[in-house]
Amino acid sequence: MKIIAGLGNPGAKYKNTRHNVGFMVVDELAARFGVEKEECKYDGIIGHIRIGDEKVLLLKPLTYMNLSGRAVAPLVRFYKLELKDLLVIYDDMDLPLGSLRIRTKGSAGGHKGVSSIIESLNSREFPRIRLGIGRPESDTIDWVLGKFTLEEEPIIRETVEKAADAAECWVLEGIEKAMNKYN
Repeated sequence: MKIIAGLGNPGAKYKNTRHNVGFMVVDELAARFGVEKEECKYDGIIGHIRIGDEKVLLLKPLTYMNLSGRAVAPLVRFYKLELKDLLVIYDDMDLPLGSLRIRTKGSAGGHKGVSSIIESLNSREFPRIRLGIGRPESDTIDWVLGKFTLEEEPIIRETVEKAADAAECWVLEGIEKAMNKYN
């Protein structure tokens, strides 16, 4: 079993904002593979899918971004999973719009949602996919909570699809193959 946690903020107000690209990737995977069962548990919405022969839980935390660890850690512990079986997907202002980076582990890099997960798991040792949203010239809060422009929408749509491809590759072939193919 694996968990793919897409980070974002719940509610219509935040739909399709830069900070919610993790939710967008989880929604893309749910659409591709069809959700067998959906439930609200552990402060999140959990969709059960299968990728190949692997059971995968798609998690969208309902805690708001800065408390994402409250949803991720209890789910990992309940299923007694190793951290290598958790994939966290989120936005990154330090990457140009449309870029993708996959890593086996790392720091939060200033991302408060990832900081919450690291603190809740007491470890940085989990795979992640970062989607570039670019850096603003002004206020970062308005930037991450803002919607994509008409010019940016096709770029982020393609990036979300590529991140979903990478997540599928991670499930079927492992993190090294996903890194080699999508970084």
